[in-house]
Amino acid sequence: MNRTTGWRVLTRVASGLRAGLTATAITAGALVAMGAPLNSVAADKTGPAVDKSTLVVALDKEIQSLDALVTASGDSQRYAMQIFDTLYGFDSKGNIVPRMASSYTMSSDGLLYTFKLRPHIKFHNGDPFTSADVKYSIERIIDPATKSTRRPFFAPVIDAIETPDPLTVRVKLKQPDGVFLNKIAGFLFIVPQKYASSLPNVEAFAAAPIGTGPYRVKTNKVGQYLELERFDDFYGEKPGIKTLVFKYIPEPSSRVNAIVSGEVDIAAMIPLAEVARLRQDAALDVITNPVSSPMHVRLYSNVPDSPLAKRDVRLALNYAIDANAIIKGVFHGVGAPMGTFISKYFPYGGDPSIAPYPYDPAKARALLKQAGYPNGFSIKLYDAVGTPKEFAEALAAYWAQVGVKVDINRIDYAAWSRLNNTHKTGPMTTTQFTNAIYDPIHPVAGSFSKDGAWSDYANPEVEALLKQLETTTGAEARGALFRKIGKILHDDASAVLVTELFNVFAKKKTLTWEVQQGSGFLNFRKVAWQ
Repeated sequence: MNRTTGWRVLTRVASGLRAGLTATAITAGALVAMGAPLNSVAADKTGPAVDKSTLVVALDKEIQSLDALVTASGDSQRYAMQIFDTLYGFDSKGNIVPRMASSYTMSSDGLLYTFKLRPHIKFHNGDPFTSADVKYSIERIIDPATKSTRRPFFAPVIDAIETPDPLTVRVKLKQPDGVFLNKIAGFLFIVPQKYASSLPNVEAFAAAPIGTGPYRVKTNKVGQYLELERFDDFYGEKPGIKTLVFKYIPEPSSRVNAIVSGEVDIAAMIPLAEVARLRQDAALDVITNPVSSPMHVRLYSNVPDSPLAKRDVRLALNYAIDANAIIKGVFHGVGAPMGTFISKYFPYGGDPSIAPYPYDPAKARALLKQAGYPNGFSIKLYDAVGTPKEFAEALAAYWAQVGVKVDINRIDYAAWSRLNNTHKTGPMTTTQFTNAIYDPIHPVAGSFSKDGAWSDYANPEVEALLKQLETTTGAEARGALFRKIGKILHDDASAVLVTELFNVFAKKKTLTWEVQQGSGFLNFRKVAWQ
C-alpha cells in the first residue's frame, strides 16, 4: 500500500471528527439560574464574563474530590495548585523551585532529607504552618486507611519523619530515591494537622478542605461549579484574580460555544476538530500545551504464546502505521510523532536523535513473514471512550493492509481503567501516560518495568538502568540514563508510538495567563486581566 492509499484509508475512518457543532451554548442567564456566582448575564466576547476580579474557567470534567492527598492525579491536577501548596514545587516550565520550604539538604548516602520551612505561613483557617503539619501530611498519605493514591510513591521508601523544631523536618528513607524531591513537589500537598485530625473521617476533609494555597474554597456546587476566593494571607505572590470559578461543561461543543460567545474566560480541553476554526477568532488565543504524554498502544509482550512476544511483530506494527497521517487526520494536526517513549517535553531524558519509525508497509509485511506470520493474525484492541474512536479505527485500517485483523473493543472509560489497572486490557490497548512529577521515572517504570502497575513488558537492560536511577540524582545524570532506556525501548519496539499529546485551551486575548507547561496541572497563580 503506498502513502496515498494509506491516506485514503485514514481520511475515511477519521471523517467523524469533522462534524460541525450542534449543541446549544450555555447562556449566562442559565448559569445564574443554576446558582453560578455570575454578576452579569451579558456575555462579553473580549472582556471578562463577570468582571476584572473574576475568572470563569470551563472544565471538561467535574472535580470528584477536593482531597488532593487521596484523589487520583487526573482529578487533583485541575484544582490542587490553587488550594494547596508544597514544600518544593514546579515553576511553569517544570523546574523544581522552593515553596513552603526555604531550603533542603540531602545526606551523602541519600537517606536523609532535611527541610527548613518558611516562617509565618498560615492555613486558610488562620492556623500557623509548622513541621507537625508536614509530618502529619506524609503519614496521612502512608496510612492505608486513608486510601491515598499517593501511597505507592512514599510508603516503600519512607522510614521515619522527625520534627526537631517547628521549622525543621527530617525525612529518613529506607533506601535512596533519586526522584524523591520530585515526588515532594508533585504529590505532597500540605494539610493542617490540627484541623484534619479533628474531623470524623477522611471524607469530611474532602467536603471542607483547608490548605495554604493562594485560593480557598468558597462554594462547591456538586455537578455544577467550584468557586474559589483569593486567600489574601497567602505567603507568596498574590494572584491577580480575586474569584476563580471552575464551571463544569462536559459537552465539548457546549464548551466551545461558551468561550466563543464570551460566557466563560477560558475553556479547557478544546476538541481538536475546532482548533483551526478558533484560531480564526480575533477575540481568542488558542494554546496547545504539551503534557509530556505519549499516545501509544500498550502491548502485552510478556505473554509467551502471543504474537506480540516477538520483537519482529512489534516492529511490524510500528512500521505499518503512518503516524504523520494519523496526526493530521485524527488529531487535526495537533501532535508530533515520537521516536522514544520519553517525551521531548520532559525537562530531561528525551532524545531527539531517535527518529520515529518510518511508514513502511512492505517492511512490516516482511517482518511478519520473518516472525512466522506470512498471512498475518487476528488480535483484539481495547479502546476507551474518551479517546477519539477514529484513532483505533485508523490503527486497525493500517494494520489490516499488512494482514493483521483487529477486533476493536471500545468500552466506557471507567470500565477500561479498572481493567487496565489490573492487567486485563491485553493483548493490546490504546492508552496514554501523563507527566505528574516532571521526571520520566513515572511513565517509564509504570509502563516498562517488570513490576510496573501498567506494564506487561520486561527487559533486563531496562531493569538494570532503573536500578541505577534509584540512587542517581540531578537532571544531567538522570537524563543520561533515561536516554539509554529510551533507545532500548525504541529498538525493542516496546510499544506502538504514535504522537505526543497536547491539551488545548482557548482564552480571551485580554487575559494574561502563564500556562503550566509539560503537564496536566492547571495553574492560576499567575493570571490577570489586561
